[in-house]
Amino acid sequence: MKTYTSPGGVNVAPSVNAVQQLMVRADTQPEYPALMYRIGNEFVSVSTTEFYNTVVDLAAGLIAAGISKGDRVALHSGTRIEFTYFDYAIWAAGAAVTTIYETSSPEQIKWILNDSGSKALVTENASTLAAYDEVSKEIPECRGVFVIEDGALEALKAMATDENRTEARQRIAAIAHDDLATLVYTSGTTGMPKGCILTHNNFVWEVTNLQGSLSELLSEGNRTLMFLPLAHIFARVVQSASVSFGVTIAYSTGIPNLLEELPMVNPTWVFSVPRVFEKIYNGAKAKAEAGGKGGIFDKATDTAIAYSQGIERGKVTIGTKIAHTAFDKVVYAKIRALFGDDCTYAISGGAPLGARLGHFFRGVGVVALEGYGLTETSAGATVNRPDAIRVGTVGLPVQGGSIGIADDGEVLVKGGHVFSGYWNNDKATEEAFVDGWFRTGDLGVLDNEGFLSITGRKKEIIVTAAGKNVAPAVLEDRMRSHGLVSQVMVIGDAQPFISALVTLDEDSLPVWAAAHGKEDLSNEELHKDGDLIAEVQKGVDEANKAVSRAEAIKTFRILPDDLSIAGGELTPTLKVKRSVVASKYAGLIDEIYG
Repeated sequence: MKTYTSPGGVNVAPSVNAVQQLMVRADTQPEYPALMYRIGNEFVSVSTTEFYNTVVDLAAGLIAAGISKGDRVALHSGTRIEFTYFDYAIWAAGAAVTTIYETSSPEQIKWILNDSGSKALVTENASTLAAYDEVSKEIPECRGVFVIEDGALEALKAMATDENRTEARQRIAAIAHDDLATLVYTSGTTGMPKGCILTHNNFVWEVTNLQGSLSELLSEGNRTLMFLPLAHIFARVVQSASVSFGVTIAYSTGIPNLLEELPMVNPTWVFSVPRVFEKIYNGAKAKAEAGGKGGIFDKATDTAIAYSQGIERGKVTIGTKIAHTAFDKVVYAKIRALFGDDCTYAISGGAPLGARLGHFFRGVGVVALEGYGLTETSAGATVNRPDAIRVGTVGLPVQGGSIGIADDGEVLVKGGHVFSGYWNNDKATEEAFVDGWFRTGDLGVLDNEGFLSITGRKKEIIVTAAGKNVAPAVLEDRMRSHGLVSQVMVIGDAQPFISALVTLDEDSLPVWAAAHGKEDLSNEELHKDGDLIAEVQKGVDEANKAVSRAEAIKTFRILPDDLSIAGGELTPTLKVKRSVVASKYAGLIDEIYG
């Protein structure tokens, strides 16, 4: 088995935990702007002292409400500053946080609350409360419900007493590394989610060693904009790392407002899933084409990619340098401005970014640091670093972490960030480990310098009728880089050839239609238009270049609507639920294969 361990791992002292690190910053940097939130047309800051005092007050209120050490308290909310307040307050009360996405269905809420045995629920608003109320009679152990937008903070603060505040501080000091910090239920693409047991040691080990890998980003004076779901481990770890090391967190009011809020905050770095980077690229391309400058944009794209590839080789040609300088003011500067004036790095995780986009953004001047991890590895298992980047890979193991490649190609992970098992599910826990290594279920390759490349998921490998193994991710990632394409699902298991189900980008489609004199066509008519089908075929042709003829997409169908979380086809982290899509479009798939 091939393995690689990144040097420099730090074993954190038993007294250190996420809340203790906030307390230290409140003592040493009391007026530092820890958090920011939007009021009207500006972002206002919350000092470290204000943040810490709010946490202690809320923890005291939770204690007064009957929360004991070791209890689970569910946090059912979208991304907002109050999520962070309650996340830390539940920890400060000696309890563990059970996260629930604000988009979760009543059945999912019932499952998570009952499986976790959560004693109380902090929910966001009337809508999330209604989802809980629909099943509340079937959740006997959840005794207290607090609604953020209905005065939950004020109510719990009013319950706080000096005695309970003292108790909260004592519980903070008593937090042990083996204590449960959080139950994060994997969103899953099939079946009910499993609760991942993450301890306080998992959190503080990951945060500390991630900072060792990304010290240029995770240090005082930097700013980031939080817009990904905090119910997901990726954003939670970024939150804790930022709080621990002095990165100011600004909270977006929602992804639709990103292009307005990024320049307002001027983050020094951002983090996101690839779909957001794809949308930024596709939006810029569509805007250029609408203005009759599509050819210029395409040349600028090729130059940016060539420039980044030259950096990787250690030599950028003179011609590329000249072209890069020429395009900088007219193209690249406008794209950089979308992130704000100060943004130089972007962390990408949750799904493959792809080498093309990775090279493009580095060539533009916003260096994409692609990483990889799962809920079970406390988010980041590997990451590209400012001083160690290999575009197209997901980077090196985090400082002190180990990656292994099993004989069948499965990626294995070992380190202090690896979870201890699944809640109430010994069988799944046993199946998740082999010889002390966590089995990710992903396939990958490890080069001699320790850089990991993900090639697909074991469970998603398609075996055609001719016995050819096909990894759909390779084709899907390439196709999604086309400006008109939103989502792709490659199919063909036990079939004579490979095909694909494609959805169109709802923002790019009207721009393309207007540029081709088809703005009067309905969406249904556009989906059948020969020119549009030929344009999508270009994306298919580009994707097929990455595979053999036996693995290539032979035909495709455009679906009538984009896949969505609300429609049940995407997980909250925007992964396609393949079984759901296959079931929903079974008739279309039957038509493809006759």
